[in-house]
Amino acid sequence: MAGDSINISLLGAGTVGGGVWRVITEAEDIAKKVGAEISIRHVLIKDMSELEGDDVGLDRALVTTDPDVALGDPEVDIVVELIGGIRPALDFILRAIADGKHVVTANKELMADHGAEILDAAEAKGVDVRFEASVGGGIPIIHPLKESLAANRITRVMGIVNGTTNYVLSQMTDEWCTLEEALGEAKELGYSEADPSADLSGRDAAAKATILASIAFNTRMTSEEVYTEGIYDVTADDIAYAAEIGYVIKLIALAQEVDGDLDVRVHPMMIPMMHPLAPVGGPYNAIFVEGDAVGEVMFFGQGAGRMPTASSVVGDVYDVARDIRNGCPGRLGCTCFREHSIRPIGDVHSAFYIRMTAADRPGVLAKIADAFGKHQVSLASVIQKESSGMAAELIFLTHETREKDLRDSLGVVSELEVIRQVDNVIRVAPQLG
Repeated sequence: MAGDSINISLLGAGTVGGGVWRVITEAEDIAKKVGAEISIRHVLIKDMSELEGDDVGLDRALVTTDPDVALGDPEVDIVVELIGGIRPALDFILRAIADGKHVVTANKELMADHGAEILDAAEAKGVDVRFEASVGGGIPIIHPLKESLAANRITRVMGIVNGTTNYVLSQMTDEWCTLEEALGEAKELGYSEADPSADLSGRDAAAKATILASIAFNTRMTSEEVYTEGIYDVTADDIAYAAEIGYVIKLIALAQEVDGDLDVRVHPMMIPMMHPLAPVGGPYNAIFVEGDAVGEVMFFGQGAGRMPTASSVVGDVYDVARDIRNGCPGRLGCTCFREHSIRPIGDVHSAFYIRMTAADRPGVLAKIADAFGKHQVSLASVIQKESSGMAAELIFLTHETREKDLRDSLGVVSELEVIRQVDNVIRVAPQLG
């Protein structure tokens, strides 16, 4: 720290990096808020050609393509990593920490799978690592879980943490269009990457679920331990049928403690219309938290985008700056001090929506019900949809049952000569409270 200024090296000047530049350079009263001026000393980019798309007025004198310049400057106090991915981001962060520099990052993939290594290194050096923007973009959730809700025993965290899939499913709900049509609109509006596979497959949400579960339940885990399904199999018919029985379909990240185990998963889920997450539409995100003292709280807002994400990043910078000024860095270190087993998906209990096509003749429902019953799967309701005269579409809702039992029963059902095919299976949200 030089004088009364806290100096930053900004790694990455893309969408979020440009937003961070704008927020910091245009902010007012920084010194009054944090006790020091914030100065961007270096901006690291991969190639000078990246400046051709600069729309925030980067100071060219601060731009470098040399990591040694950005990381090796002894006057830099905070390294802000916004390049994404694992390498070289992990190397840059560990180097910064080893040199006694504080770190702010928005890198969900990195914190999900290498958070333990990073946080252990930071604790050993007594420096801060903040990563609020890695989960909810502009939504504050990590800081509240670590501080505001720290007195609670968290029992469940569930949320919509991917704006692309939420926009796609919202459009499919509102317009009764296909996934491909909704995705095309998302790309036109800038809500989807050119390659949306990480979003549609659920991988993006799984990384965020890993971080949320680790913090909420004080347990270290990686994204490989999160059961993950994407939205590829959700159809407009599923969405329409869900609406008929009082549900909406969302891609949900869920983490909850069940009999001492952690149940952490990402998949499409049928949410009751009265649930607080149900009306969250478009590219918005929302995270619903249940605690023993606070009860139920929800965090809502823009989960991605240049300025919302930059807001979280710069908020972390301000927090670190205050810690530096007050001589108390490292106060929000790793809080993973418990060990939990991750419950296999086969042992998870849930209610289910099942859509299948069967022969349209007497006795079919009895055969299906018998197959379910032999595997301890209790049916809550059945609806017969349009019939072609030869085949009928059947919709089943089950009572809560073990996933393995449901899958075993479907294996038997699908072999019945009266069954044309099992079209889709979607889990139903757990009860509130």
